[in-house]
Amino acid sequence: MTLAQALHRAEELLRAEGIEDSWLEAEVLLRHALGLDRHALFARLHEPIALDQEAAYQALLERRLAREPTAYILGRREFYGLELECTPAALVPRPETELLVEEALRIAESGVKGQETWEIVDVGTGNGAIAVALAVNLPSARIAAIDVSAEALALARRNAARHDVAQRISFVQGDLLSPLIAPVDLIVANLPYVRSGDWKALPPEIRNHEPRQALDGGPEGTAVLERLLRQAPSYLRLPGWLLAEIGDDQAARLGEVAAACFPGGRIEIKQDLAGLDRLLLVRVG
Repeated sequence: MTLAQALHRAEELLRAEGIEDSWLEAEVLLRHALGLDRHALFARLHEPIALDQEAAYQALLERRLAREPTAYILGRREFYGLELECTPAALVPRPETELLVEEALRIAESGVKGQETWEIVDVGTGNGAIAVALAVNLPSARIAAIDVSAEALALARRNAARHDVAQRISFVQGDLLSPLIAPVDLIVANLPYVRSGDWKALPPEIRNHEPRQALDGGPEGTAVLERLLRQAPSYLRLPGWLLAEIGDDQAARLGEVAAACFPGGRIEIKQDLAGLDRLLLVRVG
């Protein structure tokens, strides 16, 4: 069997399982099994696949056919141009979360506070994607990364070390903002916002493999986000900002809660590239 034949066979199996982008998935897994980049793989497609390579590829395929997320199989995922380690200890970073990073950088680089150093807290840091991306792009920022999971924090520390920003991020285990000892300029958060009743309808990649505590936001999906909003006024300097990723049908509810928690604050909802409500922005002071 040649590499091309192995690739076509894998694509057919993935497509039959209903996995989207089956050709790309088959290619990515084959490159991982062989340790080749894309150019090298396509230059060798006519070559036979060795028995040990075929076995390694088959093992990866079986994991994907069992609907394990590709990021967990590969052990990595790119986020905001950074390669991050991924394990089942934390969610797989999503492209839509890059909107939160972009907005946070826009605020921090706008000069509105007249300062170079920003104190930022990333609540529910997971694998550290947001905190690491902000630290890489804001060299003078000091960041606290909080999570309830010790395993997620260990993963986040490794990602910070991978990108040489661990010395500017404090990793703290705790619930929401409670571990903070002083107010900050900017709160960023990607917290659970899936309705509990929608759990069984989620794709098996999510339902069977990603940590439920990082996704399940209670009966309405907003329970954790509402707790954050109620805590936040005590932890923000003036002027201060809060950015939180939200479900695409939660803007009205969370906007109301934010307005009640921050009287006189400016509340905005930002849309993602698909035109869906995705980001709650609060400015105070």
